[in-house]
Amino acid sequence: MTTQVPALSDQDQILGHPKGLYVCFLTEMWERFAFYGMKALLFLYLTKHHLFTDTDGYLLLGTYAGLAYALPLLGGLLADRYLGMRKAVVFGGVLLVLGQLGMAYTGHAASGTVGNAVPDGFAVQIMYASLALIGVGVGFLKPNISTIVGRLYSDTDPRRDSGFTIFYMGINVGAFLSSLIVAYIGENIGWGYGFALAGVMMALGLVQFIVGQKHLYGVAEPADPAMLKAPVFAGLSREWLIYIGGAVMAVVVWQVLQTRIDLGPLSALAGGHEVTLTEVVAVVLGAALYIWFVRLLMSGITSREKGRMIMLMVLITVSALFWGLYEQTYGPWVAMADRVMDRTTFGIEWTAGQTTAIGALFVIAFSPVFAWIWPRLDKLGLNPSYPAKFAWGLVFCGLAFAVLAFAAANPGGNGQSISMWWLILAYFALVLGEMVLSPIGLSAVTSLSIPRAVGMMMGAWFLFSAFGEIIAGRLGTWAAIPPEASAAEALATYADVFTKMMWIGLAAGALLFLATPLLKRLTRE
Repeated sequence: MTTQVPALSDQDQILGHPKGLYVCFLTEMWERFAFYGMKALLFLYLTKHHLFTDTDGYLLLGTYAGLAYALPLLGGLLADRYLGMRKAVVFGGVLLVLGQLGMAYTGHAASGTVGNAVPDGFAVQIMYASLALIGVGVGFLKPNISTIVGRLYSDTDPRRDSGFTIFYMGINVGAFLSSLIVAYIGENIGWGYGFALAGVMMALGLVQFIVGQKHLYGVAEPADPAMLKAPVFAGLSREWLIYIGGAVMAVVVWQVLQTRIDLGPLSALAGGHEVTLTEVVAVVLGAALYIWFVRLLMSGITSREKGRMIMLMVLITVSALFWGLYEQTYGPWVAMADRVMDRTTFGIEWTAGQTTAIGALFVIAFSPVFAWIWPRLDKLGLNPSYPAKFAWGLVFCGLAFAVLAFAAANPGGNGQSISMWWLILAYFALVLGEMVLSPIGLSAVTSLSIPRAVGMMMGAWFLFSAFGEIIAGRLGTWAAIPPEASAAEALATYADVFTKMMWIGLAAGALLFLATPLLKRLTRE
């Protein structure tokens, strides 16, 4: 069922945009508030309250976030074919609220020491179940709220780009506010209170979406409502089977998050450790995607189309490495801020979790600058190609780690801590890399892909973002610090690990710069 968007003059507007845009803006803002607020606290909560080792904390952080970015593939598909975007957003929102509020149950703190701790087993299982609900909820909500925004505008509506700019600002506003507020409450008042606040704000976002859904003009409804409601199995409709399936998926994810596999001789690939089931699934999905891609190249498309698709797949693959480095901000960067950093600036002492707000603040500040600069460079004939922009993204990422590696190797006068200004400088470089890679990647998918593969390649982009999260968890284990380590030993570890990550970013960027002429040649007739 296709719904016609009302003409401009017939729409309820705010500041020249349909009210539905602001309904979606607030929903996304509070969803990101809840997601990033919880993420800012998660590693600290795991290692301080449940006494997880650093290695286990980093792996769970990567596994959970990886699943949260992979599941939107399924949520988007079910909404497109059956459920419709509005119902998918509501269902995802309900799961998110349940998951965030579930995280508020923290039980009692673990007894013993790190590595030999006796945690509150029931509370740990509630945590795993809550993370699973959040992951599945993100899968239903995140892809579909973006799709609704696109459907609020006709294809020729000149307001479309600015509408998406407003919408995506909600992501960073939510991330910024949550890192400041949720992290502060969680670390200073109580972990459960921080998680509970995230859940309450997500609930408010869901309520305002339900109240404001009348402003969506029916563009987010199911493709075939009659088919959706018709009984299919045991008197249950497709709609209820999807809801039940979502609940079952949460149970599956609950177990996946806790499952490790011993690969025997192959365990050397994981540094001698067991691998998570999520990592195994990621490898299988990646292999399946590459098989599909090779078959696509052999399906009779032109040589120029093949070249463009190969360039796109290279960029998508490279993006996983970028995100693997970038997402250290929620692992080792937070751990370093907590353990060996003087977090006082302008007379205010930040909590470790609050430092994650710096990145969102830079994104908000840089977005209009980069939106302005690309058209100007294009007019001057100086606009870098897609591969060159990705290469710069990796270089800036490497430079961010260079800043922290230098700071860790050269601590302050007491030799026990580093200034928070080094972290701010590192975020400055890192977000420059994000600006020349993340939004450019979305543009590259729609620009380089052949029409019949755009959806699949967009799915591949988000799938490799999930791979990046998983890579981040594995790389983060390099920075694991024994509980008995002194501040000097911790600084030495961070200096060594961040130097390695610096070289990974710089080397990958240099290789991509060298490959840029070849990739550009592939796209020519």
